[in-house]
Amino acid sequence: MKRLTGTVQEISDVLAADYAAYSQAQNDVDDIVSSIISNVRENGDSALDAYAQKFDGMVPELLEVSRETIARAFDEIDPAVLTALEHAKANIESYHKHQVEKGFVDTETDGVVRGQLVLPIEKVGVYVPGGTAAYPSSVLMNVLPAKIAGVPEIYMVTPPQANFNPAILVAAALSGVTKIYQVGGAQAIAALAYGTQTIPKVDKITGPGNVFVATAKKQVFGQVGIDMIAGPSEIGVIADASAKASYVAADLLSQAEHDKLARAILVTNSVALADAVDLALSEQLENLPRKAIAQESIVQNGRTIVTDTIDDMFALMNDIAPEHLEIAMDNAIEYLPKVKHAGSIFLGHFTSEPIGDYYAGTNHVLPTSGTSRFYSALGVYDFVKRSQFTYYSQDAVAKASKDITTLAYSEGLEGHARAIEIRDEQA
Repeated sequence: MKRLTGTVQEISDVLAADYAAYSQAQNDVDDIVSSIISNVRENGDSALDAYAQKFDGMVPELLEVSRETIARAFDEIDPAVLTALEHAKANIESYHKHQVEKGFVDTETDGVVRGQLVLPIEKVGVYVPGGTAAYPSSVLMNVLPAKIAGVPEIYMVTPPQANFNPAILVAAALSGVTKIYQVGGAQAIAALAYGTQTIPKVDKITGPGNVFVATAKKQVFGQVGIDMIAGPSEIGVIADASAKASYVAADLLSQAEHDKLARAILVTNSVALADAVDLALSEQLENLPRKAIAQESIVQNGRTIVTDTIDDMFALMNDIAPEHLEIAMDNAIEYLPKVKHAGSIFLGHFTSEPIGDYYAGTNHVLPTSGTSRFYSALGVYDFVKRSQFTYYSQDAVAKASKDITTLAYSEGLEGHARAIEIRDEQA
């Protein structure tokens, strides 16, 4: 990995330049996606069939995956994978149940009732990639928080497959997906946002995808809600001399193998550790099945930052605001207050990032590209909306009318004021 040294400001400037070049290198697919969305809006299922033939090389006989196909997946799945999915499901549910919000009613003022309802979104669409990026864990992570929130209808879309990965269909069934449709890419996002003859229009879309899917989500936002605009995966590791180089290298590679554009960043105050991690990366890459992808990610986007102090390490990582943050230090939990920006935090030498990906129950749908400065991990709160309610008695309105009308007239909105005054006049 490329090594950076210098002051916090100097290194931050280099990282900012890196990210600007990285962003510039992304393909501009806006026009292509816009055309796909327009076609699906106009032609519905027939457009989906045409894109399935063009992009997937096959047109499914039926858009909806049959109950028989889903039932067969339970017969085909490796029993060990089924057991692991069931354990992961239990952990995800136990964690996310703590996120359930309750409404409130406030009656502290005579004649006034104020409150808030917490209501589930009615229809949610979940995008699940296909092919080599078919991850049943992502099905659980997207669907289970929605179910816990009380969403009654959850529709999953995934690219058509001659033979589905049974774990994908099993995960969907275990999570409580309403229906599964065989459609992928930007066209799937358009179908969920606007509806077709077969696929219902939803209120919110979540789930990971390639640049076409991410761009489509961005373009339909406003017509529907979305979880976030996600970029390639990234991991930041803060480590001192107490860290084990082989562990750090393995964790960096765990994200580098996702995508050639993935970013793996080590920040340390130990030159010896930085050297040892470089050696461990070279050794571990040789035995990694996805070596070509991981190696390009490490070479092009990987960075090792050597700085002087622990405070500088955290200052730099807060500037990066990584999707995944590992603190590979003794007594790591004591350093938690130093973290300002991170999607998900993994504490100690043994809490490897994949624990969060698969098992701990914390969500792995996370903000990328520095957006953890203002976005959070996907959760139950992403699948509800909050409606306020207010009641004023006649006496309460009379007591408040002077303040209300004064403010309304000060803003030049006489109609607002008259709506109050007419009640005083005709009481």
